[in-house]
Amino acid sequence: MWITCLQENLSRGLGVVGRAVATRATLPVTQNVLLTTDQSRLKLTATNLEIAISTWIGAQIDHEGSVTIPARLLTEFVNQLPDAKIEIDLVDTPKRVALKCALFKANMNGTDAEEFPPIPTVEDGTTITVPGDVLKGAIERVAFAAATEDSRPVLTGIKVEIAGNKLTLAAADGFRLGVETVELGAEAEEDMGFIVPARTMQEVQRLIGDRADDITVTVTEPASQVLFKFGDIEIVSQLVQGAFPDYAKLIPASAGTTATVQLQDFLQATRAASIFARDGSGIVRLIVTPGEDGELGKVTVASRAEEVGDNEVEFEATIDGDEAKVAFDGRYLLDVLGVLGSGDVTLETTTPSSPGVIRATDRDGYTHVVMPMFVQW
Repeated sequence: MWITCLQENLSRGLGVVGRAVATRATLPVTQNVLLTTDQSRLKLTATNLEIAISTWIGAQIDHEGSVTIPARLLTEFVNQLPDAKIEIDLVDTPKRVALKCALFKANMNGTDAEEFPPIPTVEDGTTITVPGDVLKGAIERVAFAAATEDSRPVLTGIKVEIAGNKLTLAAADGFRLGVETVELGAEAEEDMGFIVPARTMQEVQRLIGDRADDITVTVTEPASQVLFKFGDIEIVSQLVQGAFPDYAKLIPASAGTTATVQLQDFLQATRAASIFARDGSGIVRLIVTPGEDGELGKVTVASRAEEVGDNEVEFEATIDGDEAKVAFDGRYLLDVLGVLGSGDVTLETTTPSSPGVIRATDRDGYTHVVMPMFVQW
């Protein structure tokens, strides 16, 4: 027998690395998962050549060895096994594994581990430490603003800036910009900036889960790869090369009108308006009206589609400034309002053709900029 492990542990480990398995592979072996013994534990690794995820699970090791097995086949079979011990034997000729769990037996053909792409090691470089829940929240509130098309590859990444004890994440797709600055666990060794693929950051967010322990982030010198390490998980990713836009210049320096509203009011109104906006180019109109004689003002959220109908809802707001009108893509509003949790938010506007700025009143380090849509008022 090669190794023995619990079905629960192997299933969880395969779930961790599974998102790094290549779906359309020019190199077929990247559709496999690498199983190798490492210091009395079983190490699982998958890569699509852009990102590599490794995790370790407890196992009884009889002897050293390694093999790659088709990831989908292994994962689906292990998930169907009962919660019991799995015995795995390694057969060299032909290269395969024999699995046994309770009444279940299976043989799976594999390939030699030497055919698996080498996983970069990130040992030397600049290292920072970030609380897991802080990093997860920042990624969640920024990553959705990154571009999904590769026409401008630099915009498919998230700009990471480290300065002293501050970490800033920024993402933009040409229509919106999300920026959040958080505090590090300790002051960084040196200031630096680099761009991490948004897909990598979203995997980091997913795998952090409910962890509140620290995440160690190491960047090679020169900046070409980044390592995220927490618990029994390591994620290594290539960095995006190029010059990220100077996002600070995209944030309006001042606002003519500021409306402070309850997040849930704004979110519910936008959801309702978006139903009609689907047939009206996605346009959601906002009208900010100050109150008179010290009374509260109001925000009107409206949408209409010529062949369907229209919708309008008003809710109270604290207004600072003059009346303002602006229109946005409803999807962009829903994206940002959906990640802000609860409490109050501010909407800053100047003219119908100027960007709008959304901030959470209880989150000083967060700013979201949305470009307006041009409509006939």
